[in-house]
Amino acid sequence: MKKKYAMNLPLHIMLIPALIFSIMFAYVPMTGIVIAFQKFIPNRGFFNSKWVGWDNFTFMLHMPDFYQVIYNTVFIAVMKIVAGIVVPVVVALLLNEVRSKYFARSIQTMIYLPHFLSWVILGGILIDILSVEGGVVNRIIQGLGLEPVFFLGNNDWFPFTLVLSDVWKEFGFATIVYLAALTSIDPTLYEAANIDGANRWKQTLHVTIPGMVPIIVLLSVLSLSNVLNAGFEQVFILYSPSVYQSGDIIDTLLYRVGFVEAQYGVSTAVSLFKSFIGMILIATSYGLAYRYANYRIF
Repeated sequence: MKKKYAMNLPLHIMLIPALIFSIMFAYVPMTGIVIAFQKFIPNRGFFNSKWVGWDNFTFMLHMPDFYQVIYNTVFIAVMKIVAGIVVPVVVALLLNEVRSKYFARSIQTMIYLPHFLSWVILGGILIDILSVEGGVVNRIIQGLGLEPVFFLGNNDWFPFTLVLSDVWKEFGFATIVYLAALTSIDPTLYEAANIDGANRWKQTLHVTIPGMVPIIVLLSVLSLSNVLNAGFEQVFILYSPSVYQSGDIIDTLLYRVGFVEAQYGVSTAVSLFKSFIGMILIATSYGLAYRYANYRIF
């Protein structure tokens, strides 16, 4: 036992900086949770601000747009999760069928590029190309004889614009995971299927897709923890008051209540509510991942 401890001691020592970093930046700031139960005034601090108990949570639950914000967050996040799994899987399957390595790598490089650009840059690009006046997309729509669409100002279109633009940005990078999963499939299975007379479509249907199912199930289950994360940076850059009804999410509500309206107690209460639900979703997702995909953290 002592010998094993001595062998692992250098590894434990290496963890000390990460442990200190986690305590300083993840656990110490949690003392700010007390603000959720106070009428917090910055110049009075934690100890001199008035204690109001559950009043901030009551106010939060009676906010006129709170439940609409919850719905928007879940709706947008779920669509992003579904599209963020389906599109990369399809693209990975298509790239797997490309026989020219040069062409496949060229395509991969092009679809990876948006991932490395911030939403500040991509937001400006989207605002230009989706503009009602002079935008490339609306020029094409008008060229087809249809009325221009206000993608970033119409409540019917805005959530889907968020989802499609998020997929455009991230699907290339997510494809890497599924391409890696394809390399783990036993080549002899394809040889056996070929001997049995299976064409490329049958091989994909009965060999490739079943071989990808474990990683698809794992990522699908783990993505449950992101149900309340609809993408603050993207929404904050692209939305406007005209689409609050369909595009306002928990994080943007937090920003307005906390930083614009200076209701620190209420914003902390909303944040604590989100964190509590998120904790439950994370625990659930890891439990399901362990049960159905044999995934373990330790």
